[in-house]
Amino acid sequence: MKKLSINSVIKTQEQYDSVLSEIEDLMNKVEPDTVAGDRLELLILLATDYEDKNYLIEAPDPIEAIKYRMEESGLRQKDLLDIMGAESRVSEILNRKRKLTIEMIRGISSKLNISLSTLVQDYKLVD
Repeated sequence: MKKLSINSVIKTQEQYDSVLSEIEDLMNKVEPDTVAGDRLELLILLATDYEDKNYLIEAPDPIEAIKYRMEESGLRQKDLLDIMGAESRVSEILNRKRKLTIEMIRGISSKLNISLSTLVQDYKLVD
């Protein structure tokens, strides 16, 4: 594959694949603050730009995001009582029997460092 010119953005999948291959080749071979190191940095920026435009990553479901962050932080349901109230309410939320309220969303966002945009997404309740 032909090397991508640094003075252009990645426009095709073929160019993207070529850039990824070159990045992989350069990763362990170049030193920072060299011409090759600068090329590697630019290729990474170009690849990131292409990925951002072409590979949309959906925000996680609010409940899954909460469960993930709880697991990651070693938290249990009782650790959310100050935000959600009774333990039964925490259970209802995490089991999709009840929706999050605005106050809960604000508290969870602050305590678990989950973006508001993730938490305000709609999700289905189960019967």
